[in-house]
Amino acid sequence: MATHRHIDRICCAALAAVLALTLLFANGEALGLQAAAKAMGYEQRLFDTGRVHTLDIVMDDWEGFLDTCENEEYEVCAVVIDGEAYRNVGIRAKGNTSLTAVSAYGNDRYSFKIEFDHYDQNTSYYGLDKLSLNNIIQDNTYMKDFMSYQMLAAAGAAAPLCSYVYLTVNGEDWGLYVAVECIEDGFLQRNFGRDIGNLYKPDSMSFGGGRGNGRKFDPDDFQADRQEPAGDFTPPEGFGEPPEGFDGMPEMPGEPPEGLDGMPDTSGEPPEDFGRRPGGGAGGPGGMGSADVKLQYIDDGPDSYANIFDNAKTDITGRDKERLIASLKVLSSGGDVADAVDTEAVIRYFVAHNFVCNGDSYTGSMVHNYYLYEKDGVLSMLPWDYNLAFGGFDAASSADSVVNASIDSPVSGGSLEDRPMVAWIFGSEAYTQRYHEIFAEFLEDYFDSGVFAETIDRVTEMITPYVEKDPTKFCTMEEFTTGAATLKTFCLLRAESVRGQLDGSGALADASDIQLADMGSMNMGGGFGGQNGPGPKDGPWDENLQQP
Repeated sequence: MATHRHIDRICCAALAAVLALTLLFANGEALGLQAAAKAMGYEQRLFDTGRVHTLDIVMDDWEGFLDTCENEEYEVCAVVIDGEAYRNVGIRAKGNTSLTAVSAYGNDRYSFKIEFDHYDQNTSYYGLDKLSLNNIIQDNTYMKDFMSYQMLAAAGAAAPLCSYVYLTVNGEDWGLYVAVECIEDGFLQRNFGRDIGNLYKPDSMSFGGGRGNGRKFDPDDFQADRQEPAGDFTPPEGFGEPPEGFDGMPEMPGEPPEGLDGMPDTSGEPPEDFGRRPGGGAGGPGGMGSADVKLQYIDDGPDSYANIFDNAKTDITGRDKERLIASLKVLSSGGDVADAVDTEAVIRYFVAHNFVCNGDSYTGSMVHNYYLYEKDGVLSMLPWDYNLAFGGFDAASSADSVVNASIDSPVSGGSLEDRPMVAWIFGSEAYTQRYHEIFAEFLEDYFDSGVFAETIDRVTEMITPYVEKDPTKFCTMEEFTTGAATLKTFCLLRAESVRGQLDGSGALADASDIQLADMGSMNMGGGFGGQNGPGPKDGPWDENLQQP
């Protein structure tokens, strides 16, 4: 009898413990606990960076698809990733200026988006819903995107996973691409757990198509990790629908003028009502650098932030809008930044971002290529699109000026005060000190330890055979070899310069022996104004091809 009484007590205690744990997990965030990240399943598969993966696109009318790529319409295909087949997958071309540039230079080497659940919400690649395949245009090194994301992760920022894939189409060689985890539900759950917040991609650029093409997603609709078995591919009838969210706006042809980064700052206050439209703010009618995309507080009206809310990637409510506006107000008004910003996360983001010198970004004149994440009124930034990092956007500048760019004055094409999401770091002695501390840790852990040198040497050796056989590449093998070596030198010199800035010595790195254009840049090499690699229809690269 006594034994039974003890068992009863033990069972009651165990039940109480279970209930307590249940309540803890259910109300963890209210108690100040952070949501746990979730292992998705795809991390160690496609995004294993120790090898080049294979991805075959299976499509009946590939040539017809290429003819309509600039429309950015999803078409049905099958993909085979490292031997695993997925049927009824959506594919479209992607890009801003790179999309029109590929076509203008007679090359069919587009960047693509693969949306596993576009036609069947039960389909994913081990939990991954969408994948970007970057064509590595403007990048003779083949490594700007890859190394940037590695550095962001090394600095402790929430960064997309990426790896290399050798792309084939119906079994025929197409080229070496960088596979990048899209920032959507899979990414959010991997980094923030299932109870995720709201995601936005602020952007006021009207050229380059694809704005709003991404389907809004509901985290509640997330399907468990599933993958389709290999089998015969039979596209369903009736597909070929218009692009989602297409607003009918024409694309702006060609590239922005060379040296755009040096254009006069237009961020000041214009005459009353000049150039205003919903979300346009002080930057003109949706042009570069609208106030809302700069994350400036304008007023309390949601219509003033159209370039944020119209580019929401999660379903949002009026209350969500009010909460984000309130956070921007705190950010711009000099209130307690910690009430509106995940300060540690944002500092870590800007440490790596400011190291890689990406002018095609929030801190550059274009003011785009970032995601804004909000949870319970707290904001953070997520990185995107680094093919023009390491001075690629600033080809007219000297290597010396870019390598030695100030880490404490990171804004180009405007003023620091014009970018409130970064300005607060330098408006407080305590936050500036923390920024410097994390920068020093980043240099020690990633550069002084030898991780950087080992990584870039390993990756260069790994991808070289694939670059050699790449039939659609935008550069010669000589340009690739020079570009890869220049990127390594650039980064080592950049680390040297940053050390001098941190220790107060002001010592500058001598970068006079390298040329930024050797790495590929906008309007200079990498398919822009330099040698133009032929498209797949034109046959293998001709090493003797002259500039147009």
